[in-house]
Amino acid sequence: MNPRKSLAVLALATTMLFSGVTYAAKGEAKEYQVTGEILALTDTVVTVQKGDEKWELEIGNGTKIEGKLKVGEKVTIYYRMLAKSIDKKDDDKKDKK
Repeated sequence: MNPRKSLAVLALATTMLFSGVTYAAKGEAKEYQVTGEILALTDTVVTVQKGDEKWELEIGNGTKIEGKLKVGEKVTIYYRMLAKSIDKKDDDKKDKK
């Protein structure tokens, strides 16, 4: 993953994390969407060009796909953020009093 894409994904994830906090209380994360042209497609990953950004999204077992997708077609992908792991970090500031 190139540094620009990594930074964009990190910024997006951070924004969604904080904006989705109220939805998490209800038990369901906020839904987002991205629209663009399919650049690459496998059974498990779709890559979409949106402006200057490339979005790479995993296609899960429960992903609903209408029609047959092809490279070059314009699509809208609806997604939610899903945490794969959460690491608790110790707060070193508390120890430095």
